[in-house]
Parts: sequence; structure tokens; C-alpha cells
Amino acid sequence: MKNWKWMSSFMLTVGLLGACSDEEPAAEPDGENETEQTEEAASEGGFPVTVTDARDQEVTIEEQPERIVSMIPSNTEIAFGLGLNEEIVGISDFDNYPEEVLDREKIGGLEFNVEKIISLEPDVVLAHDSNAMQEDGLQQIEAAGIPVVVIENAVSFDQVYETISMIGEVTGKSPEADQVITDMQDGFAEIEELAAGISEEDRKEVLVDVSGLPEVYVAGNNTFMQEMLDLIQADNVADDQEGFVLLSEEEIVSRNPETVVLTYGEFVEDPIAQWKDHGGFSEVDAVVNEDLHVVSSDPVNRSGPRLVEGTQELAEAIYPDVFGE
Repeated sequence: MKNWKWMSSFMLTVGLLGACSDEEPAAEPDGENETEQTEEAASEGGFPVTVTDARDQEVTIEEQPERIVSMIPSNTEIAFGLGLNEEIVGISDFDNYPEEVLDREKIGGLEFNVEKIISLEPDVVLAHDSNAMQEDGLQQIEAAGIPVVVIENAVSFDQVYETISMIGEVTGKSPEADQVITDMQDGFAEIEELAAGISEEDRKEVLVDVSGLPEVYVAGNNTFMQEMLDLIQADNVADDQEGFVLLSEEEIVSRNPETVVLTYGEFVEDPIAQWKDHGGFSEVDAVVNEDLHVVSSDPVNRSGPRLVEGTQELAEAIYPDVFGE
């Protein structure tokens, strides 16, 4: 596939008890009281905090982090959404949102720079499942005394909510995380309410191209695009596929989408013209009716707060009469 920079970016597409005094005997534990204190500390973002990350590994953060390294753009967007603007000191090479991340130190991409991360002296590193190919590097960071929390690869809205909640927990921003989740749920509910007016006969059959010619990778089931299409009452012509898959020209023609959505417009010059000019697609309904649209890549791919924005943009492209301003 020719858009290597885009594909790399897309793939990145994440209590302790004090010791008792020797002079006085330890009091009998009050289980109910301890539970209440633990719940109160958790509700106030109290530290230390222990979480089980995507490796099924317990990670303890002793104090609220003042310096954070984020190893993937989605983690960064969530962190900024929680108000951790000053705490983020290191980001991946692919981070581009919000604009103020551009002046942060870069730590590499899928092949991250261990020495650079350690030199930034973070209190916690927010890693991701996609960093697992450099497990040795993560272990080196941990050996330097820096906690590493590996965030799961979220593929559904609910998993994104879980990710936001975990990042809020390890950074002492649980109330902010709850608010971000509520705002997202409210945003999706508003979109769903509008989509409820789309009749069964008006539902469109859609193909989401995430790579571009000559090798067309499309969004299938268990992707954000599938959940977005379900929400806005559109049918994914590739919903019998799992994840992101390569479809041949013959398969695309056979599935004959009414609408084609392209998610890589920032990386390719005039992607709609490429589809229109490709002779093999000349009889596809979306090409015949010129129902091809470009949507922004990051809001529909990154597992963070902007998924609502991405869903809205997708809805406006597919059903302009319903969702257009």
C-alpha cells in the first residue's frame, strides 16, 4: 500500500496501607471502614492508584503524575480532553491534535526511543497495545522506575469509554473523565435521534475505503466505522468482514455500494477523482451517481472524544438532507 505515513499513523489508530508503629499494637481492621475510605479516596482521585492494564498486569501509580509521556495520538487526545495540557511532556511522532501538542518532545512512532522517554523523567507512560512489538523497550522504561500503563486497542465506543476512565484514574482526573464520557454519550444520542427519522427504504449501502487505490482496504465489522454506520442507519456493504480488510476490485463491484466514503483525503491528492477515473469502478452505483465523499481521517479512526465529531461528519456525508446544516 502506497500511503505508508498514513498507514503508520492509522495503526497507532490505548491502595497501599501504611506500616503500623512498633510502639503500639495494630488495631483490629475494620473492613467496612476500610472499604469506605478506599471508595472515598478513589472518588477524590486519591493516590496511590493501582490498575490492571491491557497486558493484564497490575500497575501502581504512587502519586498524581505531573509529567506524562503519551505514546499514541488517541491517548494524547484523551489526556488533553481531561485537561492535562501542562502534564504532557512527550508525544508520538504522529500526534497532531490539539495544536498545542506540536511543541512537545517527540519520542518516535511504533519504534519508540526508549532513551528519549527516560530522559523526559515522566511519572507515568501511557502506552498502547500497538507498542507491544517493542515489549523489551517497555520493560527498559519500567526498569528505570517509570510506571507504564498499556491501554487496550479499543474498537467500540464502550471500550473507548473504558479507556478514558482508566486514563482518568491513573492521572487523577476521574471526574473529568466521567464528564468527557457523558458528553460523548450525549453527542451520540443527538445523532441517533436525528437518524431515527431515516426510513428503511432510505437506508444507504455504504463502503468505507481507508487506504485508496490500487489496494483498497475497507472497514468491516468490529470497527468504529461499523458502529458509526449502525448509529446513523446506514448499511456497511463489508459488514461480513472482520476489522480492516483488502477487497478486490471484483468484490467491490459485486457489493455495489450506493455511497463510498474515503478517509484518507489528507494524504492523497483528489481521491474522489481516483475512484471516478478507475475504469473498473465505472458501473458502481456510487461512481455512477457521484456519491463519493471524503471525511477527516483522525476523528473516525482515533479512539477518543472526537469520535462524536467523526460520526457527525460521516452522517453529513451520507445523509446530507438529514444531517446537513
